[in-house]
Amino acid sequence: MRTDNRLSRILHVLMHLGESDEPITSDMIGQMLGTNPSLVRRTMGGLREAGIVGSTKGHRGGWLLEKPLTEVSLAEVYAALGEPKLFAMGTSDDTPTCLLEQAANAATQNALEAARMTFLKSLSSQKVSDLIDEKREEIATFQKRREKAQSD
Repeated sequence: MRTDNRLSRILHVLMHLGESDEPITSDMIGQMLGTNPSLVRRTMGGLREAGIVGSTKGHRGGWLLEKPLTEVSLAEVYAALGEPKLFAMGTSDDTPTCLLEQAANAATQNALEAARMTFLKSLSSQKVSDLIDEKREEIATFQKRREKAQSD
């Protein structure tokens, strides 16, 4: 089964936008993610509608943040993506009048809803900027190594 990895990919893009002083084009994002720029534009459109990003046209145009990442929760990003389905599991409708199938469906649905609520609570408790902060020291070390390698 194919997984929906848009949330982690778009969080990755948002963090790059947060670190950039200039707009980033759909082509550049597409290259970074190994995907088509038109898919980038469609996906980013939901973020634009949510007020998280904006876009500029023309030379030096591209995507930019409309809100600081300190104000954007992971839950907001998930919602802007249309709240993709979390699980491949679901309920059965083979014999909808069977009371035992109804009981199995209720138990399954309750567990899936509890897991969804836990997932949303976790996303709501984190800002996109928190993800950068967690890696700030490693990023600085990496940049120093890259600068040193370029100067050698």
